[in-house]
Amino acid sequence: MTGNDMDMFQPLQRINLTELSQAITERYRNFVVNEVNESCLRLAVMEGEYPWHRHPGADELFLILEGELIIDFQEHETVTLHPNDIFTVPAGVVHRTRALQRTVNLCFEHTQATTEFIV
Repeated sequence: MTGNDMDMFQPLQRINLTELSQAITERYRNFVVNEVNESCLRLAVMEGEYPWHRHPGADELFLILEGELIIDFQEHETVTLHPNDIFTVPAGVVHRTRALQRTVNLCFEHTQATTEFIV
């Protein structure tokens, strides 16, 4: 699937997340599935590591669908999440995500959330 194939879905449209994620063949893909009010639902498929970063003005909630997501923190203990686990990273907390195998997760965040990468 290309980026254009996964443009945001419209209201009153059924979305099957399993079918959507199974169609992704890249090692990393993260995109907005839909927006509700001022929040968005992102689907991420990843294997590997996402760099250290923070979201200054918005919390980030993860829901794991498949695999195992590791979230490292600079000032907190590492957390390992499994299918059906939910975890919230508060606004401003520096973190990175890692997946040793293919992992699929949903991320709920504010539509205007920004990402600052830490060097």
